Amino acid sequence: MQNTLAFQTTRKFLAAACVAGAALTGAGHSYAADVWVRVGPPAPRVEVVPPHRRGYTWAPGHWEWRHGRYTWQAGTWMRERPGYVYTQPMWVERNGRWYRQGGAWARHDRDGDGVPNAVDRRPNDPNRR
Repeated sequence: MQNTLAFQTTRKFLAAACVAGAALTGAGHSYAADVWVRVGPPAPRVEVVPPHRRGYTWAPGHWEWRHGRYTWQAGTWMRERPGYVYTQPMWVERNGRWYRQGGAWARHDRDGDGVPNAVDRRPNDPNRR
Protein backbone atom coordinates (compact mmCIF):
# COMPACT_ATOMS: atom_id res chain seq x y z
CA MET A 1 0.00 0.00 0.00
CA GLN A 2 2.76 2.43 0.94
CA ASN A 3 4.72 1.69 -2.26
CA THR A 4 1.61 2.30 -4.38
CA LEU A 5 1.04 5.68 -2.71
CA ALA A 6 4.69 6.67 -3.22
CA PHE A 7 4.50 5.62 -6.88
CA GLN A 8 1.33 7.69 -7.47
CA THR A 9 2.86 10.72 -5.75
CA THR A 10 6.02 10.41 -7.84
CA ARG A 11 3.98 10.02 -11.01
CA LYS A 12 1.92 13.14 -10.24
CA PHE A 13 5.09 15.11 -9.49
CA LEU A 14 6.70 14.02 -12.77
CA ALA A 15 3.56 14.93 -14.73
CA ALA A 16 3.47 18.39 -13.12
CA ALA A 17 7.18 18.88 -13.83
CA CYS A 18 6.67 17.95 -17.50
CA VAL A 19 3.78 20.41 -17.86
CA ALA A 20 5.80 23.18 -16.18
CA GLY A 21 8.84 22.41 -18.33
CA ALA A 22 6.78 22.45 -21.52
CA ALA A 23 5.26 25.80 -20.55
CA LEU A 24 8.67 27.30 -19.87
CA THR A 25 10.26 26.01 -23.07
CA GLY A 26 7.35 26.76 -25.39
CA ALA A 27 6.37 23.09 -25.69
CA GLY A 28 9.34 22.15 -27.83
CA HIS A 29 9.54 25.35 -29.87
CA SER A 30 12.33 27.80 -29.33
CA TYR A 31 10.96 31.21 -28.49
CA ALA A 32 14.06 33.07 -27.40
CA ALA A 33 13.81 36.46 -25.79
CA ASP A 34 15.68 39.35 -27.38
CA VAL A 35 19.00 38.03 -28.66
CA TRP A 36 21.75 40.44 -29.76
CA VAL A 37 24.94 39.04 -31.28
CA ARG A 38 28.00 40.81 -32.72
CA VAL A 39 28.72 38.09 -35.32
CA GLY A 40 26.32 37.50 -38.20
CA PRO A 41 24.80 34.06 -38.73
CA PRO A 42 26.26 31.58 -41.23
CA ALA A 43 24.53 31.12 -44.58
CA PRO A 44 21.30 29.11 -44.32
CA ARG A 45 21.69 25.41 -44.95
CA VAL A 46 20.03 23.88 -47.97
CA GLU A 47 17.15 21.69 -46.89
CA VAL A 48 15.09 19.39 -49.04
CA VAL A 49 11.48 20.33 -48.40
CA PRO A 50 9.39 17.18 -48.06
CA PRO A 51 6.20 16.75 -50.12
CA HIS A 52 3.23 18.79 -48.90
CA ARG A 53 1.28 17.41 -45.93
CA ARG A 54 -2.38 18.32 -45.86
CA GLY A 55 -3.20 20.50 -42.86
CA TYR A 56 0.45 21.42 -42.18
CA THR A 57 2.86 24.23 -43.04
CA TRP A 58 6.59 23.68 -43.53
CA ALA A 59 8.71 25.84 -41.21
CA PRO A 60 12.20 26.00 -42.78
CA GLY A 61 15.33 25.48 -40.72
CA HIS A 62 17.12 28.48 -39.22
CA TRP A 63 20.12 29.46 -37.11
CA GLU A 64 19.73 30.06 -33.38
CA TRP A 65 22.22 31.44 -30.86
CA ARG A 66 22.86 28.95 -28.04
CA HIS A 67 25.71 28.69 -25.56
CA GLY A 68 27.79 31.36 -27.31
CA ARG A 69 27.54 30.00 -30.85
CA TYR A 70 25.13 29.46 -33.73
CA THR A 71 23.32 26.13 -33.92
CA TRP A 72 21.11 24.91 -36.76
CA GLN A 73 17.47 24.13 -36.09
CA ALA A 74 16.20 21.78 -38.80
CA GLY A 75 12.92 22.51 -40.56
CA THR A 76 9.72 20.95 -39.29
CA TRP A 77 6.04 20.59 -40.05
CA MET A 78 3.65 22.82 -38.09
CA ARG A 79 -0.10 22.39 -37.94
CA GLU A 80 -1.80 25.06 -40.07
CA ARG A 81 -3.80 27.80 -38.43
CA PRO A 82 -6.73 28.82 -40.63
CA GLY A 83 -6.59 32.53 -41.47
CA TYR A 84 -2.90 32.86 -40.51
CA VAL A 85 0.45 32.74 -42.29
CA TYR A 86 3.68 31.57 -40.64
CA THR A 87 6.71 33.87 -40.81
CA GLN A 88 9.98 32.07 -40.11
CA PRO A 89 12.61 33.36 -37.66
CA MET A 90 15.27 35.61 -39.18
CA TRP A 91 18.37 37.55 -38.22
CA VAL A 92 18.40 41.31 -38.88
CA GLU A 93 21.47 43.58 -38.62
CA ARG A 94 21.00 46.77 -36.59
CA ASN A 95 23.87 49.14 -35.81
CA GLY A 96 26.56 46.50 -36.32
CA ARG A 97 24.84 43.87 -34.18
CA TRP A 98 22.54 41.03 -35.15
CA TYR A 99 19.04 40.68 -33.73
CA ARG A 100 16.93 37.53 -33.96
CA GLN A 101 13.28 38.01 -34.81
CA GLY A 102 11.32 34.95 -33.76
CA GLY A 103 8.95 33.06 -35.98
CA ALA A 104 5.30 33.96 -35.61
CA TRP A 105 1.83 33.40 -36.95
CA ALA A 106 0.31 36.54 -38.50
CA ARG A 107 -3.13 37.26 -39.85
CA HIS A 108 -3.49 36.15 -43.44
CA ASP A 109 -2.63 38.35 -46.43
CA ARG A 110 -5.60 37.83 -48.78
CA ASP A 111 -4.21 39.69 -51.81
CA GLY A 112 -0.64 38.39 -51.47
CA ASP A 113 1.06 41.80 -51.49
CA GLY A 114 3.11 41.06 -48.37
CA VAL A 115 1.12 43.40 -46.13
CA PRO A 116 -1.04 41.68 -43.46
CA ASN A 117 -4.74 42.42 -43.85
CA ALA A 118 -4.85 44.12 -40.43
CA VAL A 119 -2.59 46.96 -41.64
CA ASP A 120 -3.37 46.89 -45.38
CA ARG A 121 -5.46 49.82 -46.65
CA ARG A 122 -6.69 47.71 -49.56
CA PRO A 123 -6.59 44.08 -48.33
CA ASN A 124 -8.67 42.67 -51.19
CA ASP A 125 -6.86 44.23 -54.18
CA PRO A 126 -5.32 41.29 -56.11
CA ASN A 127 -3.80 43.66 -58.73
CA ARG A 128 -1.65 45.57 -56.25
CA ARG A 129 1.90 44.24 -56.04
